[in-house]
Amino acid sequence: MNDFTLFLPEFLVAGLAFLVLAVDITLRAERRAMLPYMAAAGLVAILAFSLTDLWDQDGSIYDGLLVVDDFALFFKAFFLVIGVVVILSSVDYVKRHLEYPGEFYGILLFTVVAMMLLAASRELLTAYISLELLSFGLYVLVAYDRYNPKSNEAGAKYILLGALSSAFLLYGISQVYGLLGTTRFEGISEALAATPDISPGVIVGLVMIIAGLGFKVAAVPFHMWAPDAYEGAPIPVTAWLAVGSKAAAFALILRLFSEAFMLAAADWQVIIVILAALTMVVGNLGALVQTNIKRLLAYSSIGHVGYLLMGIAALAAVDSDGRVSTELSHLASNGVMFHLVAYGITNMAAFLSVAAIFNVTGSEEISSMAGFARRAPWVALVFAVALFSLGGLPIFAGFTSKFYLFNAAATQDLLWLAGLAIFTSLISLYYYLTVVRQMYIEPAADPTRVQVPRLTIGVLSVLLVGMVMVGVYPAPLMDAIQAASEVLSSDVGPFLAQR
Repeated sequence: MNDFTLFLPEFLVAGLAFLVLAVDITLRAERRAMLPYMAAAGLVAILAFSLTDLWDQDGSIYDGLLVVDDFALFFKAFFLVIGVVVILSSVDYVKRHLEYPGEFYGILLFTVVAMMLLAASRELLTAYISLELLSFGLYVLVAYDRYNPKSNEAGAKYILLGALSSAFLLYGISQVYGLLGTTRFEGISEALAATPDISPGVIVGLVMIIAGLGFKVAAVPFHMWAPDAYEGAPIPVTAWLAVGSKAAAFALILRLFSEAFMLAAADWQVIIVILAALTMVVGNLGALVQTNIKRLLAYSSIGHVGYLLMGIAALAAVDSDGRVSTELSHLASNGVMFHLVAYGITNMAAFLSVAAIFNVTGSEEISSMAGFARRAPWVALVFAVALFSLGGLPIFAGFTSKFYLFNAAATQDLLWLAGLAIFTSLISLYYYLTVVRQMYIEPAADPTRVQVPRLTIGVLSVLLVGMVMVGVYPAPLMDAIQAASEVLSSDVGPFLAQR
């Protein structure tokens, strides 16, 4: 019997999206300022319901296509929290620069639904449909500033390359289904356990799936869309692209490689290692020459994808005989999830600071931030802390999450890759400090103090506390992450024993 009450959070978020659209139609233009607050309050209520009603629940519908477990609940809570932050962060920007706020917030809520379904998917086609629902919403949001040529260009590039990545992903899924006879994660593990040697066709399918997902997370060499999309999209959408879409894709990648393809780790680990190394290097070197802050953060985001891919590669240890061990895989999955949360909090603070500066200067160039520490000290302080956290400096969230992630890679015999990650993190400090230098050392062309909205100050303050608390006291968060990670490690154990 399918218990659909387990998926009430998804139904409620979808209903909230339709409610926002319906209320937008009935309200006069001057009263539509209430829409983001209604959307944010709705997400907070759904978050409270999810944590109280689904805590320690374990169930599924449609014979396991979608599941409710600690892993899915952890990411659902994360997406709801980040959704609230994005909505509140966008209030001032949308009021100043965008039309039709109802449609903007409604589409954003539909992407939250897609992310929640991705975290709960345990079957390839279900995951694909959820991923496409997310992508369609993001295509519209990236091109939402319709009178801005850069936004139109970004949307066109994103759609065209997104269609190409979907073709890769579907071809890979068809290969896996044709040769293994199933698209369920558990069924794929069973089929691989019953096969002494993995056929070349399955490996081709796996490579196609990696390529399709590589586009979604902007891994090198599938990253070419990211700088243009980040630059052209409205700033709140850029933040949502950088945080929400990547977290959703990595939630799928974690479950897919842990539950479906772990027995083939000897075949895919080397591919992920190469992608991780290239992504770290290209992302951080590309950021060095950027003069636009959104493009700089785009390349920074690509570099962080490299760190996360390193964590995916560390999910398994493969010995010289090709035997796969997952004894320490929980370290890697913990590290990936922890870094996603730390990166999400930090990047949201960075992009909200960029939006606050853009609302004053009207420019996205790094040079336009000169002397901003004297014009809006609190915004500059939070932005500087966010950049220090992205660079991995103590005592902030980025340092602690990188420590967990790099340690997991080193423990799984990927010491050289962890060393490369440390080196590229040092490179990143240069371009982060370039931005800090503009704000604190360079003189301002207009030294007039600016009035930052109280809502922006409040959200920035919460994010600042989050960056510091996660950095100095991550224990409560790590307890939740450990509970989510145990779901992945427990599911693959029986098939490894058969091998």
